[in-house]
Amino acid sequence: MTPQTEAFIDWPAAQRAVEASAGKAVELGVRINVSIVDASGLRLAFLRMRGSSLHSISISEDKAYTAASFGIATSEWAEQLKAHSIEVQQGLRQRPRMVLFGGGIPIRLGGEVVGGIGVSGASEEQDELCARAGLEANGWLGSSPAL
Repeated sequence: MTPQTEAFIDWPAAQRAVEASAGKAVELGVRINVSIVDASGLRLAFLRMRGSSLHSISISEDKAYTAASFGIATSEWAEQLKAHSIEVQQGLRQRPRMVLFGGGIPIRLGGEVVGGIGVSGASEEQDELCARAGLEANGWLGSSPAL
């Protein structure tokens, strides 16, 4: 019997991603926190830029967790929720760790969601740009849909 291999994010790739996200933040002149989580939502890597908001630490991790758990970018939730009842919309907004605004992107390898990246501390658009830079550092951007 041939053992199956499961796609995963190794620590060097996670480290490259947080460093590339921070590099993009420097380029944009903003200070961020960036988190990488695995498919289970467990933290693999984290980077906090000096002077970034303390509240953004947990927000970055929650963005990564939301992206990994649902397999869609957090910026897509506004559009996704339009198709659901007000009860579903309100229920999801009240879920702990659920983030419904930009800055979280799922990480896909071979079509499989293997984790998420979350950036917080700047505007939604800047957070998303920094998250994309983290994906690009590992060639992951082409693997994530609708970005």
